[in-house]
Amino acid sequence: MVQEYLLEMINISKEFPGVKALDNVTFRVRPGTVHSLMGENGAGKSTLMKCLFGIYLKDSGKIFLNGKEVNFQNTKQALEHGVAMVHQELTQATKRSVMDNLWLGRYPKKAGLIVDEKKMYEETIKIFKKLKITIDPRITMNQLSVSERQMIEIAKAVSYNAKVIVLDEPTSSLTDNEIERLFSIIDQLKKQGCGIIYISHKMEEILRISDEVTILRDGKWISTSPAKDLTIHTIIKQMVGRELTQRFPAKTNRSGKTLLKVEHLTKKYPFRIEDVSFELREGEILGVAGLVGSGRTELLETIYGLATKESGELYLEGQKVENRNTAIAIKNGFALVTEDRRETGIFGVRNILDNMTIANLKKYRKYNLYLSDQEMVDDAKRMVKSLSVKTPNLNAQIKNLSGGNQQKVILGRWLLTKAKILLLDEPTRGIDVGAKYEIYELMIDLAKEGKGIIMASSEMPELLGVCDRILVMSNGRLAGIVDAKTATQEQLMELATKFF
Repeated sequence: MVQEYLLEMINISKEFPGVKALDNVTFRVRPGTVHSLMGENGAGKSTLMKCLFGIYLKDSGKIFLNGKEVNFQNTKQALEHGVAMVHQELTQATKRSVMDNLWLGRYPKKAGLIVDEKKMYEETIKIFKKLKITIDPRITMNQLSVSERQMIEIAKAVSYNAKVIVLDEPTSSLTDNEIERLFSIIDQLKKQGCGIIYISHKMEEILRISDEVTILRDGKWISTSPAKDLTIHTIIKQMVGRELTQRFPAKTNRSGKTLLKVEHLTKKYPFRIEDVSFELREGEILGVAGLVGSGRTELLETIYGLATKESGELYLEGQKVENRNTAIAIKNGFALVTEDRRETGIFGVRNILDNMTIANLKKYRKYNLYLSDQEMVDDAKRMVKSLSVKTPNLNAQIKNLSGGNQQKVILGRWLLTKAKILLLDEPTRGIDVGAKYEIYELMIDLAKEGKGIIMASSEMPELLGVCDRILVMSNGRLAGIVDAKTATQEQLMELATKFF
């Protein structure tokens, strides 16, 4: 008898101190389909997958794989039973070869002692042919693009003969062409009978690639529907539990006089930006568009002093400033919210209080001897309240907050420094639609206070919806600046592909 479902998770519940993360959630995946799992940050998606993989032990409920009940105690058991996951943050040995990464911890051996390099190479080629991957298994991982590295992770899942593969925000760092390549691999896996669990906040993508969509909210199952019966509007309504008629708030900020002038900014190593000049006005949100490798991030990091400029000048309120390093940049009134929140934004094992006040310790230092705990607590409480950060208390570890709330804490950190220029690199990456709207509202409110905001984003609808003007980068150069009111995605793409 053919099983209707590859995977069934029935009435799964999981509780943490003070929080019911999952409340009788049921989730089923059919063979040869893509089943998307959606919900706001904190809805329970990650917790459900961690219960599947044995990272968390469920409190109640049952899990069936191919009709047989399973209860994995760790990820190794899950992989050995054909359940694999490609994480949003890739954890790979980047200085080792592709095939080393594929077979790490389970190398084929000769006589049980020596690694059989020939067999490892041949097995890797077999899997690559199956997936139509044309990467040399012998090159090191650090020579590959993000999309190629993701393909290797998918190949690794296939090498375990995985029948259930979870893809967590797989396109967050990919170009349109790379996304098409990923989708073609997903189609191949579907034809081979795999069940794909797809987690993403990109609505258009979900509707295009999914067969079924399950939506969670506040740890509860809300619905499971065929993707063809859904629209972006119905998904958003079910995710947030209310009508969200607009994806972007009204632009109520007004641009004023020139706040920052950038003249002929150039940096050539290791990633190039060349001869970039523009102005940022008080109360303005200036977007930075461009394809992967265009220099978006490098532009922000060079302005901030995280990367060293070779030439060019910065003028803040008419005065020349030299951001020779990040400490001087902070002193000069600049702040940078980095692209990778988990790697370079938060201090994961520290609490909300520490993460909120870390950039402003000089203010709290008394007589150069000790820190004023009360001032730190007062400021952090004020920011938590004003930014509507959802946290049980200031002592909660930041890694346990949702992505949107982590981002609010980081923004609060820089607001406490009274920064005049906010450099935001992909500020809503990996954040759900409800939290995105709150971040947009916060940005507009900050602009209304007279702050200048430069926001780099790979999402063109976001740039058009939030920004006043958009600066487009191509191959490390400024390709053009457009008015967001009249610009189109086609115009941005045309500039982003401009050849110099």
